Amino acid sequence: MAYSEHSDYTGKNAGTERIPFGFLLKSLLFSYILTALLLAVLAFLLYKLSLGEKAVSIAIIVIYVAATFFGGFVAGKKIGSRKFLWGLFMGGVYFLVLAAVSLCVGKGGLQLGNSFFTTLVLCAGGGMLGGMLS
Repeated sequence: MAYSEHSDYTGKNAGTERIPFGFLLKSLLFSYILTALLLAVLAFLLYKLSLGEKAVSIAIIVIYVAATFFGGFVAGKKIGSRKFLWGLFMGGVYFLVLAAVSLCVGKGGLQLGNSFFTTLVLCAGGGMLGGMLS
């Protein structure tokens, strides 16, 4: 096959790659199922061990990072190219859905404090790390 300006090293034409939206939704659903399971375990531990507020806050952050990490890992494994970008995308979408649900459920408006941006960075970073290590 002759080298073409519009083909990559695999011989595929550039721009003809399809984005697997169905699979990305499955990865996102996987992340939320994992989040629900881990939050249920945390609730059980909170009930049994009477954990403090600081320990619960740290556990919630760890749960967000773990869920986005595994979502990014699964997405990166399936897609195969630009894994870190797909992981970053998964972490970002995970955060956006989380923020939207919090906005709908919460009584007050969206508060753009330090924890908002910290959670965004942790979710996006967790997804990107998962994609990179896939």
